[in-house]
This record gives sequence, structure tokens and C-alpha cells, in this order.
Amino acid sequence: MLVSCSQNEKSTDQAKETSAEFKIDYEKFVLDNGLEVILHEDHSDPIIAVATLMHVGSNREKTGKTGFAHFFEHMSFNDSENAPVGANRKLIPEWGGSRNGGTWTDGTIYYEVVPKDAFEKILWIDSDRFGYMINTVTEAALEREKQVVKNEKRQRVDNAPYGYTDEIIRKNLYPEGHPYSWTVIGSLPDLQSATLDDVKEFYEKFYGASNASLVIAGDIDVEETKKLVEKWFGEIRKGPDVAPIDPKPVTLQETKSLYFLDNFAKLPELRMVFPTVEQYHEDSYALDILGELLSRSKKSPLYKVLVEEKKLAPNAVTFQNSSELAGEFQFRVRANAGVDLDSVKTGIDDALVRFEKDGFSDNELKRIKAELETDLYQGVSTVLNKAFQLVSDNEFKGDPSFITEAAKLTNAVTREDIMRVYNKYIKDKHYVMTSIVPKTQPDLAIAEAAEAKVWIEEVKIGVANEEVGQGEEAVYEKTPSKHDRSEPPFGELPLIKSPDVWTGELANGIKLYGIENNELPLVRFDITIPGGHLLDPMDKAGISNFMASMMMQGTANKTAAELEEAIGLLGANINVSSVTEEIVISASCLSKNFEATLALVEEILLQPRWDEKEYTRLKQALETQLKGREASPQAIASINFNKLMYGDQNILGLPNSGTQETVSQITLDDIKEHYNKLSSKGSRFHIAGNVPQNRVEQALSSIASNWNTEGVAIPEIQITAKDTENQLYFIDVPGAKQSVIFAGQLAIPATDANFNNLNYANEILGGGSSGRLFQTLRIEKGYTYGAQSLIRPLKNIAPFIVVTSVRSNATLPSLQIIEGMLANYSKDFNEQDAETTKTKLLKGSTRDYEGLGDKLFILRQMSKYDKPASFIEEDQKELVNMNEADFKTIIDQYIQENKMIYVVVGDKATQFEEVKKLNKVTTEIDIHGNKI
Repeated sequence: MLVSCSQNEKSTDQAKETSAEFKIDYEKFVLDNGLEVILHEDHSDPIIAVATLMHVGSNREKTGKTGFAHFFEHMSFNDSENAPVGANRKLIPEWGGSRNGGTWTDGTIYYEVVPKDAFEKILWIDSDRFGYMINTVTEAALEREKQVVKNEKRQRVDNAPYGYTDEIIRKNLYPEGHPYSWTVIGSLPDLQSATLDDVKEFYEKFYGASNASLVIAGDIDVEETKKLVEKWFGEIRKGPDVAPIDPKPVTLQETKSLYFLDNFAKLPELRMVFPTVEQYHEDSYALDILGELLSRSKKSPLYKVLVEEKKLAPNAVTFQNSSELAGEFQFRVRANAGVDLDSVKTGIDDALVRFEKDGFSDNELKRIKAELETDLYQGVSTVLNKAFQLVSDNEFKGDPSFITEAAKLTNAVTREDIMRVYNKYIKDKHYVMTSIVPKTQPDLAIAEAAEAKVWIEEVKIGVANEEVGQGEEAVYEKTPSKHDRSEPPFGELPLIKSPDVWTGELANGIKLYGIENNELPLVRFDITIPGGHLLDPMDKAGISNFMASMMMQGTANKTAAELEEAIGLLGANINVSSVTEEIVISASCLSKNFEATLALVEEILLQPRWDEKEYTRLKQALETQLKGREASPQAIASINFNKLMYGDQNILGLPNSGTQETVSQITLDDIKEHYNKLSSKGSRFHIAGNVPQNRVEQALSSIASNWNTEGVAIPEIQITAKDTENQLYFIDVPGAKQSVIFAGQLAIPATDANFNNLNYANEILGGGSSGRLFQTLRIEKGYTYGAQSLIRPLKNIAPFIVVTSVRSNATLPSLQIIEGMLANYSKDFNEQDAETTKTKLLKGSTRDYEGLGDKLFILRQMSKYDKPASFIEEDQKELVNMNEADFKTIIDQYIQENKMIYVVVGDKATQFEEVKKLNKVTTEIDIHGNKI
């Protein structure tokens, strides 16, 4: 029997009144096995999102078995009884879908988005993963997935600056044994000791239908979907009752100050963490707004003191983080290079005294609430985001529609509420403070702080238990079912067509491109101006990026703080950015505020303030950012790869943000002169959202009259082919737990007739989790957390790139696999690969253009590359007409392994001699690309 209820049946009159302004319609029912199901119809696009939330996160673990919820999420994506081996990671992308999962302290979520014709297929494979996977788990799968999770930890924690901070905070904020006293990813020794019995015990204890919520959102028929859900999910075992955990807020008896010498960090960072309240607690809404007030604007006390007055840091961040059992209010300041963190702590104290004395204006509170209103709509602007919201509020609050109530509670927060929670949770209260400083600068840590202890893995060469493989398939008796649980057929193929695009042109030559979309009261738009990084002088590379930042620091009529407030009061977001070939002024807002937001964009564009004080502050912030970039192995690899591709005398060989040397030479007068290169000629205006064409054109009349500048010649970049045969460059990052690998060659510009075909030809090699790179390096070998290959669209020639990060002691075998895969790709590519590519990409296009950002991408493609509105359908026809020989021709022309440059960033002490065994011409360079 299905027990159902709808949102309106369970709402109070007051809630109904709010829902009239904002709501997500849904229907909820409960299966006999206890699975709670929420359905949401949305026929905007022929796609469907499915999200299953298990009410089990790291808070259900125990000491000695940490990280298990996250590990089990990985295990769940392996095999299941009624799906082919490897299907979970491979088939869904080939159906044109995307899939992933996530684990946090309180839950684990599995989610997919698929074209409508694969709807029953996704119910089949999702339900099989949920209810029928445990019998297929083998010792080999267990050991292989251990390596994947260890690589994830190495990439996100061990090989990253400030990676251990969360572990230090948790160990000291929460008492031993508290469910939040360990990290979600857990301890590697705990993970290494996991057994098959542990996996089965975890499944039996937590993975029952009654401990989950399922949301299906998108282009569905509710009554038909109910029947399908009953068929595929109705027989999943209920499982034991999982008792809820009551909130466990903590109180500190003393303030704890700890420091850690970080092998990767280049900048000192201070955090202060105060224990607060759990998710949905009435005080959490005021604490959220307190976080915004303390640091998120140019009028906030932390910004005024730390950034403007004391010049200790480029910014400061404060925020409330509420989880199911407890909450934390955090202060985080990553200071300028060489800054003593004692001075940062003093600055924070001074800022809080100022907050207590001066408080905040009504406009600041109004601004934050306006921004939160816009965020509310942005947060449910896709079917997947709606699914996330519904499933989370259902599982943790018991009310899928709680977003309506949350909006009311946030809007009801008063000045008195904010000061009350400040006094209750922050003022004169104990906290945990961490000083994370560069390994060579211990003197920057807070005085008298105690050294934090963390377990650091030693990655050794030739460790036998790290060499894993596919292994034997499990032998088991299939779980009986009254339904045929074999793979269902595709449904009716959804009609894929280009959206309706309107075009126009202003009197000053700006071309207009728009898509009207009235689902939500939102609009996104941009002004795209040719030039960007291409117009940077070599000795002042980064000037376009610097200028873009300066344009947001006030106008002739508004200071930086006044401009920020004006944008915020509209609930809008405006940003000026410089990319490789353009300057983009982008904005988003509620449609009712479109004209007012556009007026501010015009003011930013035509009346920049050029404030000397803001220039000095931004220059310091940029220098800090560039210094911090030196801590990232991924950034080091990317920057040097581009430099090797284009050469150090080509602007494309330098990063868009410049280098320490080039930025140091940029003056305010340089920026003012560079601003004159912004021309209306060749500029484009793109807009998507809830505004019609006539309203857009009327709103743009002022820009048409007031901005009419001479055209600027965009330099033609000369790219000289180099002899790159069998070249490998090694960059030492001492103690690295992983090696970052880039490999590639200059290929083709996006204007070339073969660009689409190269993208298509790459799909089997490196297109996501179904690509051979991912399937081999992660799934089969367990060497990495991820691997991909791609080509970036540019008007200039762009490189074809392979990218991955592998565990340090697997560097050589990973390079050998990549080398062989690239060298043999054309030979190994077959007719079935051609058909798989077509199916994957054609079906995947149904979900490519759902959000407003996706729709803007369509318009940008049209305007930049002079494509017709029908280009999506034309591209699809081009793909359909390709045969095996066409794919091979493209591969032979643009994916030539022996012409590729390899860049490896890793630990020289253990890996340099290993890398030399690849038989490439191996050269060692430093992090700036200089030969050693």
C-alpha cells in the first residue's frame, strides 16, 4: 500500500501564504519497506534527476573504523547483482547521463541526471546499487577501492596546503568519541585495515530502505513514476531500525591554540572555531547572517581592520556551519606572506570590539536578506538542485517543503537576534585556534601555541599491497525477485532542439543575443568585450586581470563600499573578469531588478573610480594570491605546461593573472591607459532569463548612447611549432604524496572545422568516468582519484591535454599506461567506440543547456564563433555522420604521443630516477620553469 501526502495537505495557512511566493511542488509517498519517495514534475527539459540520500555519514562510525561511510559510498559504485561488471561507472555516461555521490558527517547521497529515455534504466541501476550490491563485493574490489580513497585523501589533504586543518580542528573542538571528532575521509590506517566483514556489517546495519529518502525530479509523469518506483525499489529490504542521534553540541572549557608546520603552504593562515548550534536550530539563521555581517562586505569590521587599515590580509571570512548534531562558527584569515599571526589575532579582536560598539546599519541587514532571496532561487534553478533540496529537508527535517519555512525564518531575523547570538556564542567564549604556517617559518605562528599532531603517511616505492587489479568476480546466489531485474530498454528518444534565440544590435554596434526563460524570476547576462589576456604586454602580463578587479572597486559616484552595497541591496551579483580572449562583465539578479542591475553595470563599465588606495590594496592581494599559487602542485604543473606549449615569449605562455615579476611592474597609470582598450566595437551582450527582448533593448538604450568607442586591433598570436618529440619535464615538490601529470601537444583552434570532431574523438579516451584513462588508472589500477583528457575552446590554437594526479609510488607505471594508451589510441579505436561516442554525446546534450548559465554558454558560442542558432543540431548531424575511419583520421592528426610534452610535478627524491626510465628526454626545471 502506498501512503501519500502532498505539500499543500500538510502546510499551515501561514506556510501556504509564503508558498504562494516561493515553493517547490511535490508529491510524497512511502513504500511498504519504509522508503520515503518524493516526486517533482518539471517539464522544462527532457531530463530527470534521481537522488537517494542514506541517513548515514561519518557520524555513525566508531573509533578505529573512521572514514567508513565515505569508503562504503565508493564500494557502492562498483558492482551489483543484476548489472554487468563495471556498469555503474561506465553505462550511465554512455546513456548520456552523469552520476556521482557524496558523503559528509551526516549522510551519503547518490545522484544521477539522465535524458528522459534512460529514466527506467536509471531506476534499474540505482535500485540495484542500493539493494543488490553487497553479494558482489570481493576482496579484490575492496583492496582496489582502498587505493582510490587513499589517492583521494592524498590529493585533497596530504598534497594540498592547509589540508590537515580540518583534522586538527575536529580533534580539538570535539571530545574523543564524539561523532564529529574525526574527518569524513577518516584515517588511512583505519581504511587499510577494513575487511569484507566490515563492509557487510556496515551494509546490514545502515543500508536499508527505511533509512533513506528518494527524490525523482524532472520530466516525469507522477502516476507512472509511482508504479516504476514500486517495481524497482519496492523489494529492497527494509533493514533494521536506525535510531536517530540527538544533537550533541559541545562546550569548550578552555581556549586551545595549536600550530602546524605545513609542507605546502606558502602563506600563514589563522582559524578560530567556536562551538554553536545544529542544523535547523532557531539560532542558526541569525548566526548565518552574523557571518555575513562580520566579514562579507567592505563595510564589515573584519574587512575594515584586517584588510584596509592594518593591511594584514587580502580578505577575511566568517561563516556558520550547522550539521545534524552540532555547529561551528568559524573565522578564517589567510594572511599576506610573512605576516605574524599574532597581529592577525589582534586585528580580529579589534574588529569585534568595533562590531560591539558600532553594530551595523539597516541597509547592511537589508542587503544580506536581498542577496539570500536571490540565492534561494539560484539554489533550485536546476532539477538536480531541486532534488538535493527536497531530499535533504525530507531526510533531516521530515519536511521536503522546509525551504519555504527556512526562507521565512531567515527573513524574520532581527537586529536583536543577531546581537543575541553574537553574545551567546562568540563574545568572551572559548574556541579552537589553529596557526598553519609554512614549514620554514615557524615564527609566524601564534605565540605559545602547542604543536598539533597529525598522522602523515609515508609513500614508499614497491609496496606490494598497493598493487591491485580487477580480480575474480564474486560467486553468489542471486537475490530472488518477483520482477525481471534485467536491464530495461530505452524509452522514447527525447526530442533535442535548439532553444529559441532572439538577436539584435545596438546603435553603437554591440550585438545582442537572448533566450527568454520564465521558469524562475531570475536573469543572467553579460557584456563580453574582445581582448582580455591577449592585450596584455609581456612585461606586464596580468594587467587585464588587475584592471578587471579595479573596475569593481567603486565608480565616479560610489566608493567601493557604496557600490558593493548598491549591488547587494538588489540581491544582485556583478563581476568583471579577464579571461584569455575577452573581458566579461557578468551579472545575475531577480528579473524585477534587471534594469537597476544593468544601470550599475553601465556605471561600472563607463565610470571607473581608479582609487589609489584600492589599487594598493588589490596589488598586495594579488601578490599574496600569486605567492599562494606556488603551494599548489596542480597550479605549478598547469602554468609550466602552458609555458612549454607556447614558449616564454608568447603571452599565452603566461598565466592570465600574471607572475610576481610582471604584476610588480603594473602601475595605476598603466591600468588607466589599458582601460582605453575596452571597445564597444565587436562587443556582445548575452542574456538568459525572465525578461522579454523589448524590455532588454529598452534597458540597453543608455549604453547604446553613452558607450561608442573606436575599435581595438586584437593581436594575432604567432605560435611557432617546436620540436617536442619525447620531452618530459620534472618539477620537484619535496615530500609530495602524489605526482601531478600533464601531457599534451598544441592541437587546434575552436574556429577550425575539425575542432568538434577532435572533441568527439577524445570521448572514449578521456571523457569522464567512462573514458579509458579513468577506467584504467582509477578503476583497474587504483593509482588515482581521477584522470581525463580535453581540449579548451579558444580562437587561438589550444593544446590537447591529459591530466591526472597519481600516488607518488605509481608515477612511472601511470606514465607508461598514459604513453601506451595515447600511442595506440587510433589503432585500438573501433566501430563500437564510434557508436558509443555518438550515443553518449547525443543523449548527453539533453542535459547540457538546462540552467541559465548553460543557456548563456549557447549564446556565447554563437557570438564568438559566428554560429547560427541551430548550431547544436548541426553539430549533432556532424557527429552522426562520422564513421570509424573519420575518428581515426582525427586521432592520427591531433593525438600524437611522440609529439607530446610531459610535465610531472612530484617528489624528486623518490621519483626522478623512476621517471627517467620512461625513455623520454628528461629535463628538471624549477616551479617557475627555469632549467636546473
